[in-house]
Parts: sequence; C-alpha cells; structure tokens
Amino acid sequence: MSAEQQKAGRLTTHVLDTAKGVPARDLRIELYRLDNDKHQKLKDVRTNDDGRCDEPLLAGETMQTGQYELVFHVGDYFQVKRDNGNFAFLDQVPLRFGISDAAQHYHVPLLVSPFSYSTYRGS
Repeated sequence: MSAEQQKAGRLTTHVLDTAKGVPARDLRIELYRLDNDKHQKLKDVRTNDDGRCDEPLLAGETMQTGQYELVFHVGDYFQVKRDNGNFAFLDQVPLRFGISDAAQHYHVPLLVSPFSYSTYRGS
C-alpha cells in the first residue's frame, strides 16, 4: 500500500486469539452496511496468517459515512481449534459502529478467546 493510500480513509480489522496468544488465522468476517432495518452485505472475508484481511474492508469510493456491522464467526474458529471436544461458548460476535468521517482510518480490532472478547477503535 502506498503512503497516499495509507493516509486515505479506510476500514481495517485485526483478530487476535488471546487464549493462545496468536493471530486468529482463517477466521470468517462479514461486513454489513446498516440502513434502518436493512442490512446490506458488503464483504465476506477470512483473516490471513497475521489475523488481518489482505486488503481494507472499505477504501476509496466504498468508504462512506454511516452505520456498519462486522460479524466475526468465532464459534467456527474455535470449533476448528478445539482441544477437548467441547463447543465454543461464543458463536458470532457482531460489532456495530459508525463511520462519521470517511477520510479517516477506522481500525476495529477484536481480541477473542473461547469465553470473552473485547474491542476498541484502533489506529
């Protein structure tokens, strides 16, 4: 990514498996734009070896103000990674957030274990 692209508005995410202390590799993420009762699916991606997406979820013309939702499929991730045959406590983790300035970088990291998660607006 060029220096110009890094300064432009974009949406990115990063998922860390805090139970194992590693990036959450191959975790499915869906991105929706919310408009009243409508959910418009924009992306369906999987994380890479670093727990990130290979490209921004939104950038350029697709980066617009509005309400969005990321759905992290952590149940599927932890079922594949299960060690003792038990099902994961968490299934899908939906994160709703707003983009008020399409020229800014919005980074939404997810720190997740089989039993809890946290997030924040990163940089």
